[in-house]
Amino acid sequence: MSDSTVSTTPGPAGGPGASGSGGGAITDFGIDTTSRTTREAIGDYFARVRGGELGSLPALLGLVVLTIVFSALSGNFLTLGNLANLLAQGAGVTIIAMGLVFVLLLGEIDLAAGTASGVAAAVLALHLVTNGNLLGRLGTVVFVVFCGLLVVAIGLAILMRIWVAAIAAAIALVIVAVGFGANAWLEMLLAVCVGTVIGVLTGYLVARVGIPSFVVTLALFLTWQGVILQFIGEGGTLGIRDETLFAVANGNLSVPLSWALLVIAVGGYAAVVLGRHFARLRKGLVTQPTTLVLIKVGAAAVLGAIATFLLTQNRSQSPLIEITGVPYVVPIVLVLLVIGTYVLDRTSYGRHIYAVGGNTEAARRAGINVPKVRASVFVISGAVAAIGAIVYSSKVGSVDPTAGGGTTLLFAVGAAVIGGVSLFGGKGRVSNAVIGGLVLAMVANGLGLLRQPAAVVLIVTGLVLLLAASVDALSRRRAANR
Repeated sequence: MSDSTVSTTPGPAGGPGASGSGGGAITDFGIDTTSRTTREAIGDYFARVRGGELGSLPALLGLVVLTIVFSALSGNFLTLGNLANLLAQGAGVTIIAMGLVFVLLLGEIDLAAGTASGVAAAVLALHLVTNGNLLGRLGTVVFVVFCGLLVVAIGLAILMRIWVAAIAAAIALVIVAVGFGANAWLEMLLAVCVGTVIGVLTGYLVARVGIPSFVVTLALFLTWQGVILQFIGEGGTLGIRDETLFAVANGNLSVPLSWALLVIAVGGYAAVVLGRHFARLRKGLVTQPTTLVLIKVGAAAVLGAIATFLLTQNRSQSPLIEITGVPYVVPIVLVLLVIGTYVLDRTSYGRHIYAVGGNTEAARRAGINVPKVRASVFVISGAVAAIGAIVYSSKVGSVDPTAGGGTTLLFAVGAAVIGGVSLFGGKGRVSNAVIGGLVLAMVANGLGLLRQPAAVVLIVTGLVLLLAASVDALSRRRAANR
C-alpha cells in the first residue's frame, strides 16, 4: 500500500500496512474517524509532518523557491516559450526516474538504467537508418549474438513467469530477425521491447542468481556503454530524420486537443478520487473529509486550466510562425503517471512491492513470491527507461555513443529521491519522480538562462540531491523515534 493510502488493517511487521501502535496506518489527510472536522484533519496532517512524514512536501517547496529566485534573476524564466521548453527538457530523465521508482521501493538500485536507455535508443536509430537491415549494419557475429540474447531473455522471462516480458522479447526477436522496413511506431515498439529484455537480464541476475543489484547494474552500466559504442561506432552519430519520432519531444497538441486533454485528465482524476471517497463513506470506512477532497479536485482543475491556457497561447518569437498547444511529452508523462500510480495503489502486485520493500522476510512469510517481484521491477525499469530514451533522442534529433551515459542515470535517481522516494525502500510514489524531475529541470533551465557553466549546474544539482537524501534520512529517524 502506498504512503497516501488509508489502511485500517495492520500488515506484516515493518511492512507498508504496519503502524507503530499496532493499528491502521493513516497518512496524507486521512483521519481515524469520518466524524472529525476538516480543521482537525489538517491539524493531524501537520502533526505527521512534524513527526517526519514529509512525502513530496520538501520538493514542492523547492519548486516554489526556485520559481521565485529564477523569475527574479531572469526576465526570460516565466516566458511562455521557456515554460514549454522546461517541460520537454526534463521529460526524458523524468520518465527514466518513474521507472526507477519501482526499483527504489525495494531498496534496490539500477545503475544501468541510463546506458540501458542508450542501447534502446541506439537500436531504434539503427533500425531506422538501415530500413530494418540490422544484419547488414552490425555484421553476422554481432547480429547473431544480439538475437541470441533476445532468445535467452525469452527463456529467462518464461522461467521467472514474467509473461509480458517474454512476449516483449519475442516481439523484438521477430522485428529484428524478419527485418521489417523502417516505421516510426515500429521503431518505438522495438526500443521498448529491447529495454524490457535488458530488464529481464538484470532482474534474473539480481533475483535468481543473487548478485547484489549494485554490483550487477554497475557491471551492466559499463557493458551497455560498450554495446552502444559497438552499435554506433566511436565518434559516430545516427540522425533521427523522421517526422513522427521528431515530434515526440518537439511537437504540440492542437489547441482543441489541449483543452480536451485537460477535461479528460481532470475529469478522470475527479471521478476516481470522488468515486473512491463516496464509496468509502457509504461503507462506513475511514476516509478524508469531503471538504478536503473537493479542495484537492478543485485545485487540480484550476492549476490545470491555468497551465493549459498559457500553453495554448502563441509562444513563438517570430510573427510568421505560430507555436501553440500542450507539448506531446505532457500526455506521455501523464499516461505513465496514471498507469504507475494505478499499479502501485490499486493492484495486489503494487501492494507486494511495498510489502517487500518494507520487510522482505515478512513478505516472504506472507506467501509473496519475492524473487519474482524483485526481478519484475527491473523489467519495468528497463521498459520505462526505453520510453525515456525515445523522448530524449527525439529532443536532440540524434543518437550518439554517449546516449544514456554521463549524468543521465544520476539525474534520474536524483529526480526520484528529490521528489520523496526513499533510498531505504518501502516509501514513495511515481508522482514523486515527476515532481523531482521538474525540480532538476528547473535548476538546469534557470542556471542556463543565467549563463552559468556546466560546473555550477552539476554542483548545485549535487547539493540539491544531498539535501534531499539528508531530509529522507532525518525524517525516517524522527518517525522511528516517535
